Amino acid sequence: MWQLAESAHPVLTDEGGAILDERTGRWTHLTPTASAALMLLLAGTTEEEAAGQYAERYGIDTGQAGADVRTVADALTAQGLATEEPASRRRWWGWWR
Repeated sequence: MWQLAESAHPVLTDEGGAILDERTGRWTHLTPTASAALMLLLAGTTEEEAAGQYAERYGIDTGQAGADVRTVADALTAQGLATEEPASRRRWWGWWR
């Protein structure tokens, strides 16, 4: 399941957003469409459901919407702001941080 890391704190609006990484003190700024994709992912839906809602919102085909949502998820995961690991495993490894 994809989710933000415990050290990532989002501030999201329809006009864009940002995520504070409390480990580094750095902000990652998001475009309005990236912010929308992240809000849909955080709503607790699957990535496929988020892509469907994203496609409906922006009037694009589901293939393109899926690629857009996946790009946002992959970029945040690569930056250490999100994880696809189960929360219980992530917390077990997080005790030493």
